[in-house]
Amino acid sequence: MLDKLSDSLKEAVRKIAMANKIDKHTVDEIVRDIQRALIQADVKISLVKELSERIRERSLKEKMVLNPREHVIKVVYEELMNILGKAIDVPLTAQKIMMVGLHGTGKTSTCAKLARYFQKKGLKPAVICADVYRPAASDQLRQLCDKMGVPFYDGAELPDGKSVVGIVKAGVKEFDKHDVKIIDTAGRHALEEEMIEEIRAIRKEVEPEQRILVLDASIGQQASVQARAFDDAIGITGIIITKMDGTAKGGGALSAVSETNSGIAFVGTGETVNDLEKFESDRFVSRLLGMGDIKSLIEMAEENLTEEDIDADILKGKFTLNDLYNQLEALKKMGPFKKLMEMLPLG
Repeated sequence: MLDKLSDSLKEAVRKIAMANKIDKHTVDEIVRDIQRALIQADVKISLVKELSERIRERSLKEKMVLNPREHVIKVVYEELMNILGKAIDVPLTAQKIMMVGLHGTGKTSTCAKLARYFQKKGLKPAVICADVYRPAASDQLRQLCDKMGVPFYDGAELPDGKSVVGIVKAGVKEFDKHDVKIIDTAGRHALEEEMIEEIRAIRKEVEPEQRILVLDASIGQQASVQARAFDDAIGITGIIITKMDGTAKGGGALSAVSETNSGIAFVGTGETVNDLEKFESDRFVSRLLGMGDIKSLIEMAEENLTEEDIDADILKGKFTLNDLYNQLEALKKMGPFKKLMEMLPLG
């Protein structure tokens, strides 16, 4: 996730840790490295300048409780959190969630990922497909839901199957006893008034508690334009940024969102239904800087591993090649090893 940015920031942290002393020259050199890393990640230049000034001022003038090196690392950590988007929490309660976004952002697959997230948390999700313009959307979402055992509805049996509001209304009624009802709305190739009016009508009809915008990380700073437009239309309550695993511009999308009234709820980190991570700025920055994210690692283990995956013989001090194989197979349930390694602190 944001490998180039992470590598550059880790190098900056290493320079701080290895510095003979922390003075103006050292801080300026570190700030230049951080500036280059953030600009390459498509973070807005005005934000980079603001961050640079804050790091310089706090590093050299702020009263220190830690030693100088630890103090500068702490300052860098805190200032990065300030620009890389605030986090918002989607409660684990009964609710209707309306998903909006442009075509190609990964919105449909994200609906399935979100359903899987709630399913793992012990809730009963259901998905309603209100995209009547792209037949493949309904087929794709139905297949994903079937694999997870999540109920799916697209209004195929309705007399007027093209009425988007009618489909949503019927779907909400159909899944009345389900905890979380996720509504996949139609996307467009650009912000069009027709789409805006459609999502306004859906919001008015079913009054979803959550209205989540799905953004493609590769659009970089353009994320702020979309976020403001959708927020003006229906009042966005949260944002999911997709494709964070395959772009160098993710920093731009994250920081651009921080300029709006919306916060980031989740980030998409892969193609499977399990590749959706709850966004928490402190954990995210910690991983970027190579400080690890043990808390997320523990949560992933609790969600994916069972008692059978933990070999009792190993706990007694016995270990064979078969045990090693079984443990590696168990770890694969938690995702790619590269992703797990990112959550471990650097030595």
